Amino acid sequence: MNVSSISDGELLQFALDNGMIDPALVRKKIEMQKREELLKKHPYAIWKGQNGSWYTYLPDENKGRLLKKKKSREEIEDVVIAYWKEELENPTIREVFAEWNDRRLELGKISASTHLRNEQVFRRHYAKFGERRIKGVTETDLGDFLERQIPEHGLTARAFSNLKSITKGFIKRAKKRGLTSINLEGMLQELDVSESDFNRIVKEDYEEVFSEDEMPAVMDYLTKNPDAQNLGILLMFLTGARIGEVVALRPGDFDGNTFRIRRTETRYRNDKGVYVCDVKEFPKSQAGVRTAIIPEDFAWVAAAIRRMSFGQDYAFQSDGRRLTAQSLRMRLKRVCRKLGVYHKSPHKIRKTYGSILLDNHVDNRLVIGQMGHTEILCTERHYHRNRRSVEQKSRIISSLPEFKAN
Repeated sequence: MNVSSISDGELLQFALDNGMIDPALVRKKIEMQKREELLKKHPYAIWKGQNGSWYTYLPDENKGRLLKKKKSREEIEDVVIAYWKEELENPTIREVFAEWNDRRLELGKISASTHLRNEQVFRRHYAKFGERRIKGVTETDLGDFLERQIPEHGLTARAFSNLKSITKGFIKRAKKRGLTSINLEGMLQELDVSESDFNRIVKEDYEEVFSEDEMPAVMDYLTKNPDAQNLGILLMFLTGARIGEVVALRPGDFDGNTFRIRRTETRYRNDKGVYVCDVKEFPKSQAGVRTAIIPEDFAWVAAAIRRMSFGQDYAFQSDGRRLTAQSLRMRLKRVCRKLGVYHKSPHKIRKTYGSILLDNHVDNRLVIGQMGHTEILCTERHYHRNRRSVEQKSRIISSLPEFKAN
């Protein structure tokens, strides 16, 4: 028999069968090794006091650290090991969430801005409940907690969906690690929640879109004052592009009266906890990769942007720095105030653009292509509003033959 062909497993089994290895001794050495590994995690010193007792500190969420005292070194080490063993084998909900969220970011499954948004949702809802140990949380505990969040925070259906999304994520991670046996899908189905429980935010048309009177006034002002910020806002009115897509444009993206959308602005918090606005080399979704068309009568806007941005890294800059989405938001706010127009966010420009296309019965494929949507239902459900003023609506209705007095 060729000895070199014997596998490691066969050698180990041979040694065990012939009493060459003592399983109890091996087990003891493994336990000692694990004990040493846990002691190395301990950030505080272990010392002997003048009274002969042994001391150390343990981390504490509220006080920072707590002093522990035992009669012998072995006893104080047992306290330390018990603490870190629980930390590893029974972490808090907050720790499991952080592991899940950070891991998805590291694997490139989510962007830095989504990572930040997940953190914000977690902090809002799990500030107290998140300190509980994962193994002590039951399906009833979690279900009751989720149900309470709706009235406590006045959640909309969408906000509750975001809360459920992060909950699903970290619970699945906990199950994968063997930390919980919660039947997540079953628990969610059993929630005592109905549509009537959610807060409904009703917004009038004048809050959601620029009316047929407002839009010309705003566009006229932007046209007569064509600096970088105003041209960026004007471009949104003309194409329905998202604000993050506009501020991420480069001079080379423009070609005649069109421009390519290939990236967007993202906002996240860096390692120092500082919020950063950066450019992500991919738009919001695959459907966001598109070529936007500027109306021919406004082709001069693209030409003006190219002249203004010649030699720059980005199409919209000021003092050598890329304009952020926030800078355009503040400019739009000032323009609305100056013109006496009800203030609306840049996203309302996008809703205005979508409403104009739908009102004019533009081909569905062209609509979703310009908007960067995957289906026309998205545009119709969330972007189509009535842009006519009350006076205009009154004139239209009053002119109908059925409502004429005899």
